[in-house]
Amino acid sequence: MNQKTVIIGIALFILIVLGMFAFAYMKKTEVTEGQPVTDEPQEDVAYASVTRINAKHFYIDGVHTLAGEIPLPTPCDLLETEVRVMESMPEQIVVDFTVLNSAEFCAQQVTNQRFKVSASASEEASIRATFMGRDVELNLIPPEAGETPDDFELFIKG
Repeated sequence: MNQKTVIIGIALFILIVLGMFAFAYMKKTEVTEGQPVTDEPQEDVAYASVTRINAKHFYIDGVHTLAGEIPLPTPCDLLETEVRVMESMPEQIVVDFTVLNSAEFCAQQVTNQRFKVSASASEEASIRATFMGRDVELNLIPPEAGETPDDFELFIKG
């Protein structure tokens, strides 16, 4: 090979490397421009993996019953529920889910925690859910023919 070919090859290699660094720098500035700049540290959201709750929805004799389970990160997590019915037409039912965990050490093993809640309201009532104070998607599944809320077993730790 002659000297001119070697010099062109090295120059081309240097240009490719410089182009890669320029591209990476542009992508980095593009990503940081989309994020708000704050002086305070970002807080981690507890149980951030819970964004959707699946539940069977029963409506029998003026009572809405939701039964389902939520995967939580440890078997030490205890799921608590509170149901609020807001008086409007139609009513609005809000199911608040919270988690208690007073264990100092617990195995990190995803465990399904079951729940069953009921509220009296009209059939047209809208239902939504919050988990640890933030809104989550509530996926209501209609029951199969002949299925009742009593068919759902609730396991309570004791």
